[in-house]
Amino acid sequence: NFNNRILVKAGLSRQKILYIKNISKFFIDHKNYFKNIKNFNKEEIKNELMKIKGVGPWTVDMFLIFGLGKSNIFPKGDLGFLKAISICYNKKLPISEGYLSKLYNNWSPYSTIATWHLWRSLDPLPISY
Repeated sequence: NFNNRILVKAGLSRQKILYIKNISKFFIDHKNYFKNIKNFNKEEIKNELMKIKGVGPWTVDMFLIFGLGKSNIFPKGDLGFLKAISICYNKKLPISEGYLSKLYNNWSPYSTIATWHLWRSLDPLPISY
């Protein structure tokens, strides 16, 4: 059991601490789900994880990219991703759903790779994924 004071000192709000505990409890209580998670498609994973209080589409997209290494994730809720599209494609924010769908269809099944390149375009410092 984590000491909340330590987590608050690390910069986490009480609400974020609660959400982290909710996620931890889910995976502790559903060990078989986590053990077999690679057998589910991204929509099944998203639907299951979003039942956890504090987990939304952005959190699931980041988990699918960085936790499971899924290759076709298009994190349209990520502000950095949208900013990079805006800059690289000379589009004003907010970007229309139609244009985002067009990009997703063009990049599929490698949307995650396009996402990494777009994120990198915003930051000149090397990062290892």
